[in-house]
Amino acid sequence: MRAIGVHNPGGPDQLEVLDLPVPEPGPGELRIAVAAAAVNPTDTVLREGVRADELPRPLVPGMDAAGVVEAVGEGVELAPGDRVVAIVDPRTERGGAYAEQIVVPAASVARIPEEMDLIAAATLPLNALTARRALELMRVPPAGTIAVTGAAGAVGGYAIELAKQTGLRVVADAKAEDVELVESFGADVVLERGEGFPAAVAEREPGGVDALLDAAVMGAVVLLAVRDGGVVACVRPFDGEPERDIDVYSVSPADYVQDGAGLAELVDLAARGVLSLRVARTFPAEDAPEAHRQLAAGGTRGRLVLTF
Repeated sequence: MRAIGVHNPGGPDQLEVLDLPVPEPGPGELRIAVAAAAVNPTDTVLREGVRADELPRPLVPGMDAAGVVEAVGEGVELAPGDRVVAIVDPRTERGGAYAEQIVVPAASVARIPEEMDLIAAATLPLNALTARRALELMRVPPAGTIAVTGAAGAVGGYAIELAKQTGLRVVADAKAEDVELVESFGADVVLERGEGFPAAVAEREPGGVDALLDAAVMGAVVLLAVRDGGVVACVRPFDGEPERDIDVYSVSPADYVQDGAGLAELVDLAARGVLSLRVARTFPAEDAPEAHRQLAAGGTRGRLVLTF
């Protein structure tokens, strides 16, 4: 079986084509013939070997997969031939989604409709589940207001669309060239991206917003934009100290890596056009090093996707 991974962690050029055994599903698991695997910043962290000392080599990145069920273990309701997406935990002995065939818990998988493109579907699981979990943690009151940093990115875009779907008001950041994109997600107010965004939010929203999702990893400066007793949700560990009774939470994939029911809800929203599936560019799997270099260069809107 062909896979993409690293024996020696490091830069993009350490990624190589591997020949690995075909995995077999156990009880509660299924094997997917992978058509597409999205490339995320978490993949570069694993490629570099960060917090991977205890994992067997080679390391196989990838947390998003879409494909067709090939085999199922005992107790699995899905069947061979079903088209699915999966969120994959690459920090296991089985490795991640960069492989022709993967075995995952059935609880990490959702069926997708026939009309949904597999490559586009591969961009959904990790980022949409991250945005969904952030909104849960933010506990925004009905018709409340949230702010989103990194709004043009995958997590930020999904967060805006999910927030609007539940009736919230959204203040988002954007570079000049991304304003139209962020407005298309439904943002009510778009302010200039950068270090001045929190202050601009505080000026525009006297008293501060109810909650903020820091998808751009700005850190403690975002507290300025949030009201007393509000909430900040972060996609990385927070680098400061909370103040003014503001609760700060870090969103972790461990919270939803087996949330198949939540993933199914997100698939339904995408099928109905509530969520935008954005593919920036596709690469044959063997060109994974170039995909990682492009991701590192920044400015990608949507997701880069490896195809198998």
